[in-house]
Amino acid sequence: MVRTWQFGERGGVLMSAGANTMTGRLHAAVAVTVRHRNGLHPTVWTLAATLAGYFMFGVPAARATPHGAAGAATRYADVLDMHGVPSSAADHGFNILFDAGAWQGYSLPPRGDGSTGFVGPFVASLHGGEWTGKRFAQFALTAPAGHVAIPLRAVSGFADPGYLQRRFAAPGLTITQTLFFANSWTALVRIELVSSTTRDVTLTIDGTAMPGLASTFTDKHGAVVQTFPQSASEVMTWLHAANDAAYAVMVSDDGYRMALRQPLRLQANQTATVYVAQTLVYDARTPAPAAADFAKAWTDNRARWSGYLKVASRAQRPGLPDAVARHVAVKAMETLLGNWRAARGDLHHAGVVPAYSNPDFNECVWAWDSWKQAAGLALFAPKLAEDNLLEMFDYQAADGMIPDLVCLHAKDNNWRNTKPPLATWAALRIYRANGDRAFLRALYPKLVRYHDWWFADRDHMHDGLAEYGSTDGTLKAAKWESGMDDDARFDHATMLQNGKHAWSMDQESVDLNAYLYRDAVGLATIAGILGDSAQQAAWRRRAATLKAKLDARFFDPSRGYFFDIRIPDGALVTTYGPAGWIPLWAGVATPAQAQAVARVIADPHKFNTFMPFPTLAADDPRFAPVKGYWRGPVWLDQAYFAVRGLEHYGFVAQADRMALRLFTHAQGLTGDAPIRETYDPLTGLGQDSRNFSWSSASYLMLLLDPAAGTARTLPTIPTGSKPP
Repeated sequence: MVRTWQFGERGGVLMSAGANTMTGRLHAAVAVTVRHRNGLHPTVWTLAATLAGYFMFGVPAARATPHGAAGAATRYADVLDMHGVPSSAADHGFNILFDAGAWQGYSLPPRGDGSTGFVGPFVASLHGGEWTGKRFAQFALTAPAGHVAIPLRAVSGFADPGYLQRRFAAPGLTITQTLFFANSWTALVRIELVSSTTRDVTLTIDGTAMPGLASTFTDKHGAVVQTFPQSASEVMTWLHAANDAAYAVMVSDDGYRMALRQPLRLQANQTATVYVAQTLVYDARTPAPAAADFAKAWTDNRARWSGYLKVASRAQRPGLPDAVARHVAVKAMETLLGNWRAARGDLHHAGVVPAYSNPDFNECVWAWDSWKQAAGLALFAPKLAEDNLLEMFDYQAADGMIPDLVCLHAKDNNWRNTKPPLATWAALRIYRANGDRAFLRALYPKLVRYHDWWFADRDHMHDGLAEYGSTDGTLKAAKWESGMDDDARFDHATMLQNGKHAWSMDQESVDLNAYLYRDAVGLATIAGILGDSAQQAAWRRRAATLKAKLDARFFDPSRGYFFDIRIPDGALVTTYGPAGWIPLWAGVATPAQAQAVARVIADPHKFNTFMPFPTLAADDPRFAPVKGYWRGPVWLDQAYFAVRGLEHYGFVAQADRMALRLFTHAQGLTGDAPIRETYDPLTGLGQDSRNFSWSSASYLMLLLDPAAGTARTLPTIPTGSKPP
């Protein structure tokens, strides 16, 4: 492709002025340091005007210190395959590195691609997620004498937890590129050059726009600014030169080039380090983000990930080799952190989106997902778990309702329905992880209003039992409120009006009321933690009343299972699905009821499939294991509830056997494939969204939670014939 370049000439003093005016849009800044290989007597080549006394990132030039060289790949390298190249701006077909709450992400080029740099950025906040760049930080080296290009050979490329790395070699020269995140705004690429002899090289940095993406590049005071139609987001690329040496900025319709005018002097067996930084601002009309301190960014990144990996090292599951358990735990952590998004737009706290790989999920946070994500995050990132809950409660209505989802643009929030009440469970898991009593105290009244709202707006019979429903009277939204959008138990449901903006389905759901029982028990626990014994006793009484109704009305002794009940006649809706085992997880079932449910779960014709715990019994005529969504595929949250429910009542060996197959029979889980939204219960093939958050949280809890319930020597239910 022939490029028509526009040139800009910049020197050190002018660049200092530019640094003072930059607003932190997606920018790239380059600084160079030199250090001895043994770390002694570092000298600094400051690619900034010493006149200003500061790097553009706010680090005093006189105090700048070089980083240590990037290490070798760890045992967790390529837990997720991060290689790929987008075929279009909207390509969501391969895995991307996100971290630290950033809204932009990057990938490794395909294996065998010897060109330098990384793929990206992918901006999650643009139209459900779009690649704004096809290549970032693509560098080239030339020998100043004769301007001869130095050919580079790709040596390796891998994704380690928290960073991407590529290595290149030329005769007498090695180069390492490492991409990582300094914070939620800024990604850094560190380029380390080591020469066996003293030599000069000329460096250029290229960036390529994604073909077919509508955008414009302009040169503004030494910064390349990429803008997009009908968007306030900007991408800004910046080069910092040293010692007043001029550099060229060149922009075209499809990219940019930054060329240092002065060669870099590489001393023999010393490391010259070049930093390329890239920052995304969601709305360029807002104040600029705080400057990133790249002098300590790598150290901070490694310390943070070291903490995560220390937790992952404790992962275990009966029957699963420890190395495999840790592999899955790291993958689950990478997935959750890859879906972590910092507060932007109308999102006032950090949260976790369901899956960046699905364009429908990139700009909003769901309540149903948030409760389960926070429960898993509490194990290794409790502050993020707190924020994920608070992000939903930021929008709690005065009457206590929580919206189904909240978005970058509040106009897109969904108030037609809410989601099942698991927030108290998640809040207690967070408290047990970090002991943050202030968080619990602030959230407690909101949790109480959320609990009470169900009985105010979703109890058609005024009998102390709730139903799923909607605010607009639509059955579709009412099914969404259950979290199980097309669950077969709702096939014949109709709507009943409770009030002006309050409707219920004509069936009282066993899972909802079991969740509400567990919620009341949890609220009693929180009241006790906060020293309110009167409220603790009141919540215990409410829980006991609800338990009696659940045990008496929802269990069918002849079938040995819990079912929804019709309004008004109380007839059972005898669809076998995961709702029937939620009373075990909630602890509301009697021992005899739990034994009967465990026997049903053990039936290979129902739930003891190749990959166990399908969302509809395998012998139901409506069973659809492939693309059936909630009519057959395995959802890991419901599988988690089943395993914990079995353990709680002492059926531990059965829980262990079935849980093991969730790991060994899930396609690609123990390899480098992403964690999926659902799995085919008959084959284990992954389905629906890739890189799914609550599946990851569920796997983490199965690996890292202390064993629930009683000792593993208690009686178990026979499992019947072996699964296929």
